Amino acid sequence: MTVRRLSAGLVAVALLTPGVAACTKTDDARPAATPSVTAGATGGVPEVDTDAKQALLDSTREISNGNFRFSMSGAGSVIEGQVHQPSQSAEMRVRLGEPADDLAISLDLIHAKPDSWVKVDLNGQAATAVPGLDRLNLGKYQHLDQNRIRGDRALGFDFDQVDPAGSEALTQAVTEVRPTGAGSYAGTIDLSKAADAGSLDPTLIAALGAEADSVPFTATTDPQGRLTELVIQLPGQAAGEEIRVTYSDYGNATEARKPSADQVVEAPPELYDLFD
Repeated sequence: MTVRRLSAGLVAVALLTPGVAACTKTDDARPAATPSVTAGATGGVPEVDTDAKQALLDSTREISNGNFRFSMSGAGSVIEGQVHQPSQSAEMRVRLGEPADDLAISLDLIHAKPDSWVKVDLNGQAATAVPGLDRLNLGKYQHLDQNRIRGDRALGFDFDQVDPAGSEALTQAVTEVRPTGAGSYAGTIDLSKAADAGSLDPTLIAALGAEADSVPFTATTDPQGRLTELVIQLPGQAAGEEIRVTYSDYGNATEARKPSADQVVEAPPELYDLFD
């Protein structure tokens, strides 16, 4: 990762890729258990439980209503927040690294249509090389130009596609799934068919190569059949790393609180340069 430009997929979990995570400590990465694959009667091809796959597909429907809290985590980064479609607002908090790391990044994003704001905090020895650091670490929210962030996966938000993780795209790419208990599932997913999911960085999919075609995952749903957790267990050189997405408080999110005028400045050019 260069210091001058952060990945355009920052909020979309580009931070969760092993290459970016190398900028921070990852000693506490937890090994992930790989679910077994049930062989069919012929002994080779996994059985596809069509009822289980449909249940998993159905579990993402409530997300499209845009009223939930969520989190995404992996490789030393955490993204959490809420979406409240009724008020056309959303909040996200992005954390990468620890204060003692060479580079620790914190972003607090607020979207309240038609406006967006971000509070930036860059710390660590490497942060001193960021151009215009003194104009970024202000401790205030920076008002964003919608024309500059439209379509930007890091700073923008699309209220027509309210799921930051893209779990619908992920479940559509499931190649094998079976129930493992009440409201729990395991199987494999073809990440190459879910490149548009916000929880995946395209460079991660490219780095996995052929291994991206069959990646283990687990999922859980609540008593109403709504998705509560999806865990993707990365193979190859990233073995032991996982991307974890959670959903909660369906129907109980709240309107995002806009920053007060005395806590807002206009975003400088350096901010947009950082994410180009």
